Amino acid sequence: MSGFRSDFLHALSERGFIHQTSDDTRLDDLFRTETVTGYIGFDPTAKSLHVGSLIQIMMLHWMQKTGHKPIALMGGGTGMIGDPSFKDEARKLQTSETIEENLAGIRRGFENYLTMGDGQTDAVMVNNADWLLDINYVAFLRDVGRHFSVNRMLSFESVKLRLDREQSLSFLEFNYMILQAYDFVELYKRYGCRLQMGGSDQWGNIVNGIDLGRRMEGAELFALTSPLLTTSSGAKMGKTADGAVWLNPDMKSPYDFWQYWRNTEDADVERFLKLYTVMPMDEIARLANLGGSEINDAKKTLATEVTAMLHGREAADAAAETARQTFEEGIASENLPSIAVPSAELETGTGLLSVLVAAGLAGSNGEARRHIKGGAVKVNDETVSDERMQLDMKLTRDGSIKLSVGRKKHALVKPI
Repeated sequence: MSGFRSDFLHALSERGFIHQTSDDTRLDDLFRTETVTGYIGFDPTAKSLHVGSLIQIMMLHWMQKTGHKPIALMGGGTGMIGDPSFKDEARKLQTSETIEENLAGIRRGFENYLTMGDGQTDAVMVNNADWLLDINYVAFLRDVGRHFSVNRMLSFESVKLRLDREQSLSFLEFNYMILQAYDFVELYKRYGCRLQMGGSDQWGNIVNGIDLGRRMEGAELFALTSPLLTTSSGAKMGKTADGAVWLNPDMKSPYDFWQYWRNTEDADVERFLKLYTVMPMDEIARLANLGGSEINDAKKTLATEVTAMLHGREAADAAAETARQTFEEGIASENLPSIAVPSAELETGTGLLSVLVAAGLAGSNGEARRHIKGGAVKVNDETVSDERMQLDMKLTRDGSIKLSVGRKKHALVKPI
């Protein structure tokens, strides 16, 4: 059991979120006696965050759930430079227009996990471009840069990794850690923010902010990091053979999102239930003790609960029912992902390979051919062996054609 007395740190500790804090005792006391404001930074490198960021988002969720105020800091300013932490090479620089588009998409995903508003514990989304883009460089060097030791910065693991590999670390990127530290100070001044959270790879950057806040403002600031998460087989969270598992509801269907979690490895089920759902711990313990084929029931519960947070309970239940019908009854559900094909094309016949690609069941014609040769492709639940097969109107059943690749990937072809 957790040794923490505050609701927030107790919840995070017993669920496996905490890798390291700057001061367990003081931070625990702070959460017991005050309404604490804390933040996590996110770089807008795409139009959505993906599942790899969900552990951080859930930390903000628990912060709000236990009566505190979370800030989601969007790196509209630092995103124009790029975080060098544990990267093999510099990120490509983005335009301000691209960053704004990405920020708009990311906001849509956050709204499913946090209650936004102006109340004491309402979450706020802040863009560090608001203060970074107007910085006077000479004044910044004088007031902020003088507090940083280059010798110390060179000792950080994220920097040493690049230097040891003899890969260039640009002056742009070197400034990133100074700007991130300054973000912490700005959020302290503007919002009374006392805590920065992030992945364990961000420890050095967060400690920089704590030190800068003490030097510039006499502030007592805190750090809390989460473990860097991979699956039991060593795969990164949020990436699949089909691409990223996005957290913007417009970019990943409820069914596909549900299936991602349903495919969780057995060894990860308990850990993921703790990290990615808000289910009571005793219920998680019960599910974790299921053995044999019953572990699949725990996986279905995990998939439904995680999907409900992003897409809503109704969509999650519909995805679970679609999966049940598809895998247990072998029928084509109307809730399966679908692709519209002009009726005129189906009248004359359209190639199976191109439709498999268009439906997202294969990444290319070559991959589709390999699936067919491997006996993985079915049309209306019948295995296909001819890569030159044409789909036509005669194959429609109840107004659609069901395509399958393996046991878990399905789509409907619907004439329009």
